[in-house]
Amino acid sequence: MKDNNKSQSDNKINAIFNVFKSKPNQNFNYKQVSRIVGAETDEERRQVLEILKELTRQKTLRRATQGKFRLNVQQQQRRRIKRVITGCVDMTANGYAFIVSDEAEKDVFVSQHNLNHALHNDIVKVNIYNTKKTNRCEGEVIEIIERSKQNFVGKIEIFGKNGFLVPDSRQMPYDIFIPADKLNNAKNGQKVIGRITEWAKNMRSPIGEIIDVIGNPGENDTEMHAILAEYDLPYRFPAKLDEIAERITEAITDADYAERRDFRGITTFTIDPDDAKDFDDALSLRIMNGGKYEIGIHIADVTHYVLPDTPIDKEAAERATSIYLVDRTIPMLPERLSNFICSLRPNEEKLCFSAVFQMDEKANITSEWFGRTVIYSNRRFTYDEAQQIIEKKQGDLCNEILILDKLAKILRAKRFKAGAMNFERAEPKFVLDEKGKPVSLYFKESKDSNNLIEEFMLLANRKVAEYIGKSQNNKKPKTFVYRVHDTPDETKFNKLKEFIKRFGYKLKPASEKDISHELNKLMTAVKNKPEANLVETLALRSMAKATYSIENIGHYGLAFLFYTHFTSPIRRYPDMMVHRLLAQYLANAKSAEKHYYQEMCKHSSMMEQRATDAERASIKYKMVEFMQDKIGCRYEGIITGVTEWGIYVEICENKIEGMVAIRGMNDDYYYFDEENYCVTGRIHNKKYTLGDKVCIKVVRSDLERKQIDFIMIPEEQI
Repeated sequence: MKDNNKSQSDNKINAIFNVFKSKPNQNFNYKQVSRIVGAETDEERRQVLEILKELTRQKTLRRATQGKFRLNVQQQQRRRIKRVITGCVDMTANGYAFIVSDEAEKDVFVSQHNLNHALHNDIVKVNIYNTKKTNRCEGEVIEIIERSKQNFVGKIEIFGKNGFLVPDSRQMPYDIFIPADKLNNAKNGQKVIGRITEWAKNMRSPIGEIIDVIGNPGENDTEMHAILAEYDLPYRFPAKLDEIAERITEAITDADYAERRDFRGITTFTIDPDDAKDFDDALSLRIMNGGKYEIGIHIADVTHYVLPDTPIDKEAAERATSIYLVDRTIPMLPERLSNFICSLRPNEEKLCFSAVFQMDEKANITSEWFGRTVIYSNRRFTYDEAQQIIEKKQGDLCNEILILDKLAKILRAKRFKAGAMNFERAEPKFVLDEKGKPVSLYFKESKDSNNLIEEFMLLANRKVAEYIGKSQNNKKPKTFVYRVHDTPDETKFNKLKEFIKRFGYKLKPASEKDISHELNKLMTAVKNKPEANLVETLALRSMAKATYSIENIGHYGLAFLFYTHFTSPIRRYPDMMVHRLLAQYLANAKSAEKHYYQEMCKHSSMMEQRATDAERASIKYKMVEFMQDKIGCRYEGIITGVTEWGIYVEICENKIEGMVAIRGMNDDYYYFDEENYCVTGRIHNKKYTLGDKVCIKVVRSDLERKQIDFIMIPEEQI
């Protein structure tokens, strides 16, 4: 089981408290309680008695008769308040939680013994009350409305014939007891996936079963699969679907040609990353008379091959997105579709769904057309190859690329002038050896070739959304899937304004539009500065998250009144929904039923967030792995977080974050000043706060905890 003594102690207290709460009018002595909770040895019974005394001192229990205890009902009732709320559990590593709810002004604190088996992200009903001692809002879970998950990833520890699953997640403070007949051949120490099958009210730990053995800890495949499983994401593709995909023909029929607009004779090409295998978008350019251009944005016609409610479609809908970990892609569709049939590979005829625009030299759109097409890609470029052509003004299809680059830059300038936000964060990339171990780390920045593709994809997404979303002939817009982004959170934005003052920056917005312009100025000002990553991260946190919805509220970050996702159906299910709806409406179909699409928007938004979290977890794991041979190395860093247990520091050189434990800072007795968000020494009054530059030495890189530990050192030791 966990070697976290506090966690084990809290479990015991929780179990003992539940004995009394289940029978509030009954007296128990310590022997009766010991028998109920399974305390068998003299030492365990002694611990039960000590906990009973402590709960009595806390007035949770009271002495009924000599040697007997009962629930202090009067105390419990005194603390109950006026109302019950529903909210989501935000569990901490220490076992207590906060309930996040729109029905409460503040998050509601719930101690571990008042959680009543509620776990992280569960939807619960909570009694809330105020305590005179702390003057904070506290509560007790009285009902678990919806479990967020039943499956947990961790290490199996065998004791005798039985075992305990020790969850990896710090937000799961309980070990899961696994009976011998439910071990599923798991060996001691292996990474496994377990499921909770039973958790009676008075049980200390849940009971479960092993549903899959992932492998041995430390092996690359095991750790990547464990990350996916932790977020309830698939790490295998059902073999049955691959078999179905193999039977799909790539042949284009006469009927296909007849019903599509033919672009095979027009210069067409793709621009993608070096390691891309699925090419879901292509651009075509035809120079017309009068200084005009016809630009085709051609998207793989996935829905031609994947019909609604078929096995492949159902699996794609469930996954909702492809997942991109450091060392692999977990596709939404079988590889025969994503990498072969639908992929717009060079020198092959392909079926597409296209947005075609006529533009003048100032990127003004004079006409638009949407429909199904057939194309022939003349060339596949990598971003680096296209960038070389832009910079050197020579190479294959040079004229076409330079024209599109010029138009893209005009579109980009118009977008920023309208109030679009410019968050261009460098992405961390690893060079891995044959075993998946990181040997080097670098950061990939967007250049003109990336921006060229981005601007035309944004154009297609915006214009498709406008075509459906704008009311025509005073009719109500038809049901559609939008990509929406709300205005910034005022409270978070005000905190950002206060924080950046310490670096000498100011934000003075007077309106929503001014906010975006001010943030763009800030991003320009911090570029290449040591504090850039921290300021950019906090600025992003002040923004709302983009989601999918059938209710259009516009996209604040892009400064678009209408926006959707049309351009990546190989890797995003919402794009497949958009293709189907657009095809129906081009054929004058009635508005689609709302409920299905709204539920699918919620599901797609949730799965997108899970995929993002998994991708970040894989990067974090590789960063910890990368630092394993850097023990003893010294770096300059910047403080990115301050808590009661430690100071988080990001290394300036490689943007890798680790923690300096407060208990390990021996030059003073430090305490966490929550009000001023800093750590302060009691004797010398030295302060460490967000944004401070510090010098650190790496002392530990723990793959199991996925954590890097630093110690502070004097600047002269760098």
